[in-house]
Amino acid sequence: MVERFLDALRCPCCKGKLKLTCVNARRNESILEGELKCSSCSKTYPVENGIPRFVPKENYAHSFGWQWNLFPETQLDSRNGTKISEDRFFGQTQWSRQLKGEKILEAGCGMGRFTEIALSTGADCYSLDYSNAVDAAQKNMNFNPNHCLVQASIYEVPFPEKYFDKIFCFGVLQHTPSPEKSFKSLIPYLKPGGCLVIDAYAAPISWFHPRQFLRPFTKRINSEKLYKRIQKAAPFLLKISNAVASIPKVGSILRHGVPIANYKGRYPLTEKQVLEWAILDTFDWLSPQYEQPQLKKSIERWFKESGFKEVFIERNVGIYIARATL
Repeated sequence: MVERFLDALRCPCCKGKLKLTCVNARRNESILEGELKCSSCSKTYPVENGIPRFVPKENYAHSFGWQWNLFPETQLDSRNGTKISEDRFFGQTQWSRQLKGEKILEAGCGMGRFTEIALSTGADCYSLDYSNAVDAAQKNMNFNPNHCLVQASIYEVPFPEKYFDKIFCFGVLQHTPSPEKSFKSLIPYLKPGGCLVIDAYAAPISWFHPRQFLRPFTKRINSEKLYKRIQKAAPFLLKISNAVASIPKVGSILRHGVPIANYKGRYPLTEKQVLEWAILDTFDWLSPQYEQPQLKKSIERWFKESGFKEVFIERNVGIYIARATL
């Protein structure tokens, strides 16, 4: 935790200011190990690996933490040699590439694939994640001086209200217990005139998609066991998927019936990367405790009820992207 961000931290329980009561290890301007204490309710929170921790280590997002620590660099543009995350970030947000002096809240950072893009704008980026994927993000961001990273719940954001110029939340809402509550929990932290951008799985997901009938069973399997099964089956399933895709006229549709994420021809990936992304995203399909796709009208209602007047919503490859200014 870069020490200058201490003033921005708040107790998630009572919103009291936090003070640093103990420092056990430092790295230049960062606190590596220590303890934070609320000046109002006296609750304490540990700082471990440079990350303030406001939630229990074991929680419903365990599978995400497990997968991102297993695949910490797979979807990171700076490591895979693509602009996949960069193109998605700026395509969905429509934000300027120069945002120095602004504060961005990232709700659900995973291993940091979009964090590094947000930081490239020159803005201060405040990232939270419920899972221990924050450890992978910390390593990937290498204690960037413009980055404030916390392990916290989207329902109890440990920052001041009306603090952020921009907020984004990608790939998260559908995996929370209540997507609507998760969405609305972010609104108090946006400044008047600030911009919010979210995405969510679009409902209804076709019952033809294999994860619809597999997830009720696979989400109950231990993460390590499920991963090993997917890893073993992935090369064969990719061959089947590619063969089906080659069928004239209908192949591009029928391939989605094969239970594997196949990005061949969609992204500029090597064969090795196609396999790695297939294993990662198939695990991402089958392991989450929650998956709740949303209707366009529901997302529009969330924004309107939260005080946004004009909402832009578009559908892109199975997700809804929505953005609006408060």
